[in-house]
Amino acid sequence: MTSPLFEQRHGSLPVLISFPHSGTLLPDSLRDRFTAAGRAVPDTDWFVPELYQRCLNQLHVSTLIATHSRYVVDLNRPADGSALYPGRIESAVCPTETFEGEAIYTAGRELSNGEIPGRIDRYWRPYHRALAAERDRILAAHGRCLIWDAHSIRSHSPRLFEGELPELNLGTYSGHSAAPRLVARVVERLRAQQRFSHVVDGRFKGGHITRHFGEPARHVHAVQLEIAQRAYMSEEGSPHFDSRRAAPLSELIGQLLAALAAAADD
Repeated sequence: MTSPLFEQRHGSLPVLISFPHSGTLLPDSLRDRFTAAGRAVPDTDWFVPELYQRCLNQLHVSTLIATHSRYVVDLNRPADGSALYPGRIESAVCPTETFEGEAIYTAGRELSNGEIPGRIDRYWRPYHRALAAERDRILAAHGRCLIWDAHSIRSHSPRLFEGELPELNLGTYSGHSAAPRLVARVVERLRAQQRFSHVVDGRFKGGHITRHFGEPARHVHAVQLEIAQRAYMSEEGSPHFDSRRAAPLSELIGQLLAALAAAADD
C-alpha cells in the first residue's frame, strides 16, 4: 500500500503552517540502498508537528505535513538545485550526505543525476502544488494568506554553522517575504518572553518555501521558524518527544501564531 505524501488540514483562519522536514518514511527501494546513517534519518525535524499540536488544537489553521524523509527529496530546496546560501554548505534537493558529512547511500548504489527529476515529480511537486492550492483558497476566502514554515535542527552542526544556534530563529528572507508590520508583531512577542533566545534573519533566513511563496505585494506573507532542538527535546540518544519539556515552547508558538493572525486582521 502506497503511503500518502502529506497530511493536510483546511482551517478557517488565514494561516497555513507547512512542515516539510518532519517526515521519516523511506520507500523500500531507497531504504535498501541507504547506509545505517541514512536509514536513521538523523536530520529530521523531530516532532515538530507534535510541538505545534497544542496551538493547532486551539487555532483552526491550515496545515500541510510531509510524511517522507528529506533524504528522499528536500521540499524546502529549489527544484533546480540552486543554492539558498551561496558559498556555504547546505543540503541538496536530493541529499547524499547527512549534516555531519556521513554518506547516505552505500558504495556502488549511490544517487545518480538521472534519478533526481523523477524524485522531484513524484514527491516535490505534489507538496508544492498543495501549498499553492491552499494559499489560493485562503486568499480567495480572506484576501490574505500567512504562511509559517515550521522547522527544527540540532543546536550544534559544525558543518553548517559555528557555535550554538539560538533557540528560535525567525527567517523573513531579510525582510522580503513578509510585511514589516507583521514581522514586528511576532518579534515584539519574542522580545517580551525571557525563556528562549532568539534572532531574526540570522544563519537561517528562510528556505525555498519562504522565499518562493512570500509575496507581500499579493498579500501573501511567509516566515520560517527554525527551532534549536534543545528548546523542546533531548539532543542526546534516540529521539524522544517529552510533552512536559515541550509545553513552554508549545505555548509560546501559539502566542506567536496568534500575534501574526491578529496583525493581519488589523
